[in-house]
Amino acid sequence: MSDLKQQITEQMKAAMRARDKVRLGAIRLILSDLNRIEVDERIELDDTRVLASLDKMAKQRRDSIAQYLAAERPELADKEQQELEVIKTFLPQPLSDSDIEQIIDDAINATGASSMQQMGQVMALVKPRVQGRADMGQVSTRVKARF
Repeated sequence: MSDLKQQITEQMKAAMRARDKVRLGAIRLILSDLNRIEVDERIELDDTRVLASLDKMAKQRRDSIAQYLAAERPELADKEQQELEVIKTFLPQPLSDSDIEQIIDDAINATGASSMQQMGQVMALVKPRVQGRADMGQVSTRVKARF
């Protein structure tokens, strides 16, 4: 079992002891999704894959919050926000703008990319370094702006 998944399991036990229903529910959703991936793909998740899954869950929650607020359903948006806060506790510290720019610079220099046709190569180097620490949509936009 990956270290991160083990940590999530320990936090679930702590939430049970503390009788924190909101946190417990969110952690159970996380573990349920991780277990689903393991069963569907017949693999044991490593920390990188767990982070990618957490990042995806966080993005889904942000999208849901925006949709619920647009539909004037603040009670549902609040529930999603609470789940998002729990998910964020398992994600690494977000990268600053200057850190993201530095990672992009390093990837462009490493690949020698000079046109949009080589963006895929740049993103292949950038993605593992920023996964779970930055919004990939914004990172992609920044890379596109370089060409």
